[in-house]
Amino acid sequence: MRFYILFFIVLALLLVTPTNSFSQNVEHGLVLFTNSKVYSPAHTLQVYGSGLPEENLILRLFAPDESIAKFDQITTKEDGSFNYSLLIWPQPSTNFPYGTYTVEVISTAQNGISHKIDVKFSSTTELLDVPVERFVNTLVFAPETAAINHPVRVFVQTTSDGLLVGNSPRELLQTTHVHLPSGVSVPLSDSFKTLHQGLYFVDYTPIEEGTHVFHVVAFNQGTTSHGSAATNVLSQDLGGISEQIIKLNSILDETSEELDILKSEIEGFDTTLESASNKIDDSTGTIATSVEFIGEASSQLNSLMFPIIASIGIIVALQITIIARRR
Repeated sequence: MRFYILFFIVLALLLVTPTNSFSQNVEHGLVLFTNSKVYSPAHTLQVYGSGLPEENLILRLFAPDESIAKFDQITTKEDGSFNYSLLIWPQPSTNFPYGTYTVEVISTAQNGISHKIDVKFSSTTELLDVPVERFVNTLVFAPETAAINHPVRVFVQTTSDGLLVGNSPRELLQTTHVHLPSGVSVPLSDSFKTLHQGLYFVDYTPIEEGTHVFHVVAFNQGTTSHGSAATNVLSQDLGGISEQIIKLNSILDETSEELDILKSEIEGFDTTLESASNKIDDSTGTIATSVEFIGEASSQLNSLMFPIIASIGIIVALQITIIARRR
C-alpha cells in the first residue's frame, strides 16, 4: 500500500513539474521560467520563478540585434516567488521583428546575478517547425584588386535573424586575420573600427603581390560565424594604369593631329608635283618645238651657206691658177 501511495506522489510531482523553458543554473535561489519557448503575435510572454523574499528584480527582453525591447522592475512576494506578464507580442515590425529574443532576470540583492532564456518570436508556435537557435551571419566586403603598398579598406557585417548585431570589434572579431600569399597569417582584430553596431572596417596595407584572403571570425553569444573575401594585389593599382592609358591616349591624339597635318601637306605636295609635271610637259613640248625650229633654221642656213662656200672655193682656185702661171 505504501508503495502505491509513493508511486502516486511521484507521479503527481512529475505532472506538476514545469516542462516549459527555464533557467538551468540555479544560484542563490534565483530561478527563471517562461510559459513557452515559441511565441506568435497576440500571445503573452509570461515569466515566473523565485528569488529572495521581497527582492527587487529587473526584467529585460533583448531583441535579436541585442537592443532592449522591454524593461521592467518587479518585487518578489514574501515567499520569494514572482509571476509577471512581461509582454503581449505585437505584430512584427522593425522594432519587433521575427527572430530569437532573450529574457533576462537580474537580482539587485544577490550581487547582480542574472539568468537568461532564449525564446523565439515567429509566425507559428509549432516548436518542431521553429527551433530556438541563434544564427550569426558574417559578410566580408573587400576590393577585387589592389596595389602593393597602397591601403585597402575591408568591411565586415554581422547579423542575427537579419538584424545587425555585435559589440566591441576587439571582442566580436578577436580571431580575425588575413592570409598572405607567402602563407603567413596576420591578425587584424585590433585594427577594426566601428561604423555602426554590426558594421566594421579595417584599413590594411599589403606588402606582397598575390592573393590575400581576409578571414573574419565573429563570436557572439556563444555562436561562431565565419566569412572571407579575397583581394588580388598587383604591382600597380588601376588608378596608375588608367593614368598611363590617359597619357597614351593623349600622345595618340597628338600623333593623329600631326599625321593629319602631314597628310594635308602631302596633298599639297601632290598638287605641286602635278603642277610641276604639267609645267615640265609644257617645257618639253616647247623645247621640242624649239629644236624643230632650230633644225629648220639650220637647213635654211646650210642652203644659204653652200653657194657662198662654193664661190669662195672657186675664187681660191682661180687665185692658185694665177699664181702658178706667174711662176
